[in-house]
Amino acid sequence: MEQKPSRRAFLSIAAAGTGGLLLTGASLASPSASLASRALAADPFTLGVASGDPSADGVVLWTRLALDPLGLNGRGGMPSRDVDVEWQLATDERFSRVVRRGTESARWRRAHSVHVEVDGLEPGREYFYRFRAEGRLSPAGRTRTTPAAPPSGSSGSSSGAPALSASASLTFAIAACAHYEHGFYTAYRRLAEQEPDLVVHLGDYMYEYGPRGYTALGGSVRQHTPGPCVTLADYRMRHAQYKSDTDLQEAHAVAPWLVSFDDHEIENNWAADVSSSGAPAFARRRANAFQAYYENMPLRRTSVPGGAAMRVHRRVDWGPLARFHLLDTRQFRDDQACEDGLRSGCDDRLASGRTLLGRDQREWLLDGLATSQARWNLVGQQILMAQRDVKVGPGTEVNMDSWDGYAAERTRLLTGFQKSGAANPVVLTGDAHMHHAADLKLDFDDPDSPRVAVELVASSIASDGDGYRDEGRIAETLAENPHISYLDQRRGYIVCRVTAEKLDADFRVLERISRKGAPAKTGARLAIPAGQASLT
Repeated sequence: MEQKPSRRAFLSIAAAGTGGLLLTGASLASPSASLASRALAADPFTLGVASGDPSADGVVLWTRLALDPLGLNGRGGMPSRDVDVEWQLATDERFSRVVRRGTESARWRRAHSVHVEVDGLEPGREYFYRFRAEGRLSPAGRTRTTPAAPPSGSSGSSSGAPALSASASLTFAIAACAHYEHGFYTAYRRLAEQEPDLVVHLGDYMYEYGPRGYTALGGSVRQHTPGPCVTLADYRMRHAQYKSDTDLQEAHAVAPWLVSFDDHEIENNWAADVSSSGAPAFARRRANAFQAYYENMPLRRTSVPGGAAMRVHRRVDWGPLARFHLLDTRQFRDDQACEDGLRSGCDDRLASGRTLLGRDQREWLLDGLATSQARWNLVGQQILMAQRDVKVGPGTEVNMDSWDGYAAERTRLLTGFQKSGAANPVVLTGDAHMHHAADLKLDFDDPDSPRVAVELVASSIASDGDGYRDEGRIAETLAENPHISYLDQRRGYIVCRVTAEKLDADFRVLERISRKGAPAKTGARLAIPAGQASLT
């Protein structure tokens, strides 16, 4: 494996690009006289760069041009015309060895976003990329392709699974829930400093509320654009506000991302075609939100929305080591039982016909597990899968928006995990605004019920403010839910290191986000040995 440049060196090169420095040897071509005459008046790369959905031979490169990110009508201060954007991909951070280049049109009807699907690359390799538009050069980003899949039908073990190199490894980060008003994005910066190979973002990337529409404990540190988000311009402007944050830009530039939305990218606790607020014209609102989401994320053409529908469930293989199965827990679900919220004695949540994934997506997932030869099967989804009883003492009180509100389908799904024979399933989750680690069981109320998988839940990047660690409440919750082994209400993210033998999860926490600059530390490190569907 080639040696990575230091983060300091990489950021130095990226900063030089931001200033408009054209590096010698492989500089992007000078703009033509006709383009120069229409040159943009200021830097259009105010929203940074990103990459995503890597494969063994390619990756998506993204940027969006915006002269004024919060300009009226969500247009980012850009003219109502398409703009040609040149791009380069190199094997070194100084762009002296450019291996791919081209030009894409940033279409004004797509908010001047650019999605370049590069192919023909080498597997398991690090690359650097940048853009140029009308004489302006973007920051540089770093990305990588996935390791090569084994040849079809190849096998290196008696089990039929492909052989793994002893040095095969993957480091990925899990992030979710980044309410802009509730805190600064220091956690994104600390995540970037750890230089993961991949970032998995599990939803609530942005929030749709108007200013102070959802107040965190301790108040807010900054303010949303006017809202709430309803129109396409609203969603575009809100995404631009979030993307303008330099800590978030740094996290995007350091590694490729896998993204999937939860509820707040559209509306709190929405379910399929049901608006949680009873808002009129919800299909139009969904279409607006999906279009803005695609415009602002490094997604492939397979995720281009079709009106009020958008496909985000997909698979990404990391060679023979890991398969990521990304789920959509919003578009296909039944409405929340018992009018949503925390409920006790809600029999409707137990109904056998209720679905969260929808039949087609559930079968797609189980088929992907059954056919997987990967050493680890990582299921990325949005809401808490483990049962979590929040009531101390007799009785049960659970969240109707989580898998507890769809208990029968959860049992069917976990039974399917077990029957699929998939190696080492681990569920990756966001939404809960606190770190969790739990064993997933067929029956959470039976101490002897089989353990099927492990769930790792990332706390929020910023949502709900500084956070805290209430030892008394944690002890009570763990006593009520013995399958849960770790809880922490502080803000943060998870860094996972995966090898053939085990998955180590570092739960990273920050003591504050109400002020910038807080360090991150490891609140807990938990290990999942291969072949053991429980935490050590």
